[in-house]
Amino acid sequence: MRPHALLLALVALGVLLTGCDSVAPSLACKVDVDSPDLVKDREAAGIADCDFETDTTAPAADLPDLALDCLGGTTSRSLAEVRGPALLNFWASNCGPCRKELPVLQEFHEKYGDQVAVLGVDYLETYPGAAIDLARQSGVTYPSLADACGDLQETDLVVQGLPQFVFVDAGGEIQQSAGGVDSLKELVALVDQHLGIDVTATTPDETAQEGAR
Repeated sequence: MRPHALLLALVALGVLLTGCDSVAPSLACKVDVDSPDLVKDREAAGIADCDFETDTTAPAADLPDLALDCLGGTTSRSLAEVRGPALLNFWASNCGPCRKELPVLQEFHEKYGDQVAVLGVDYLETYPGAAIDLARQSGVTYPSLADACGDLQETDLVVQGLPQFVFVDAGGEIQQSAGGVDSLKELVALVDQHLGIDVTATTPDETAQEGAR
């Protein structure tokens, strides 16, 4: 092969291998995360759409104002719309620790979601159907946004590895932490550490109800 032809072949191979890299994700990577079939799969799995309400009077989160499509949803939302207290979980279907902790996150959502909202971010996931299927198998019902091509890499938010947590407090400040929790107790402790909220504490209403028994 001539040197010029060899150079062109190597360049073409490089383009194929970059796929969803951080150089130019919007040009190099195109992944449809909200096709009609994916919307049907999400609805059949009982996973919520990303049409969650936010308290516009609360301080905005210190997160990138970047619109992300909902995984298998009909809406797109900006992370800057998130209001605390909230827990963001960055995950993907090909991440072993993510697969193990999804049921823990769902358990937290069911028990304490009224105190700390849970939102997933399916990150660098080129197979959204696999992500929805994993969420279904894990019993997940809270919504997930999707950043299939890593657009967040062009922002100040650093995702060092999966799984990763981003905690948003009531004032909009954020703290990041590695994920990979094995139990609800471990996740509750992380929430207490990063948000200062003991979700297991008895509320005043519950105390009154206990006293009336």
